[in-house]
Amino acid sequence: MTTSTFDVAVVGDNTIDRYLDEPDLGDLIGGNALNVAAQLAMLGLRVGYFGAVGTDADAAVVRRAAKVRGIDISGLVTLSGRTALTTIRRDADGDRRFESEDFGVTAQYHPDDDALRRIADARWIHVGMLPKSQSFGEAVAQLSDVPMSQDCSVSPDSHRLAVQFASAGEDEVEAERIVSAAVAGPSELAVATLGARGALAGRAERRWRVPSEPVAVVDTTGAGDSFMAGFIAARLRGDDVEEALHSGIRRGSFTCRYMGGWPQLPADVRQFG
Repeated sequence: MTTSTFDVAVVGDNTIDRYLDEPDLGDLIGGNALNVAAQLAMLGLRVGYFGAVGTDADAAVVRRAAKVRGIDISGLVTLSGRTALTTIRRDADGDRRFESEDFGVTAQYHPDDDALRRIADARWIHVGMLPKSQSFGEAVAQLSDVPMSQDCSVSPDSHRLAVQFASAGEDEVEAERIVSAAVAGPSELAVATLGARGALAGRAERRWRVPSEPVAVVDTTGAGDSFMAGFIAARLRGDDVEEALHSGIRRGSFTCRYMGGWPQLPADVRQFG
């Protein structure tokens, strides 16, 4: 009997997060996929991250931050060009707004054959922002039947998914539309996050709805990514859908209590990391 190298293989984007409202803060590391990977590692799972950084000085910053968090980055490759950069501004309530997004080499990344084989050997695969995500899903499906989830707010291409994640803002009608369309297609289960209003999940005609948890918000950056990590970790534990939704809500609320998609500032690491 063989054992998978990774509990979860996470594929997709990473970025430098630069906060315009905190010019003295210094850069943090984020990105949809890398945030999920970091949160899963914090939850004690064996995580492999597959993505790309550029040939600039920011590449070393991304690599170092991911390694410190306990993520296996042997699947993180270097491509000619810029590491992605996102500029962020928070309002008085801690809600973040992306002022600009330069996707850099993440817009070019696609796993090669060796990476595909390693990814397919995981117990679960999660896809963040990934060009040609449909062809990626089809390639993995030829190698294994491992469960796959995807953040379809950033990679909308449709293919076979165990869980389709998407954000509906705080719009209940939009959440139902997202879930209904997903489960009518190739996705087994769909989850629509509703920000401060919680989340909705659906499978066929069945629906699960959970509320948010109260939290003193510092920064909402990465809260949705943390939700996905909490949900995935719960499903790997064997939790049912409702329990997994609550797990996701707890993780997303946890992330709102500090700066960035996972604890990186010394004070946040001491308190939350």
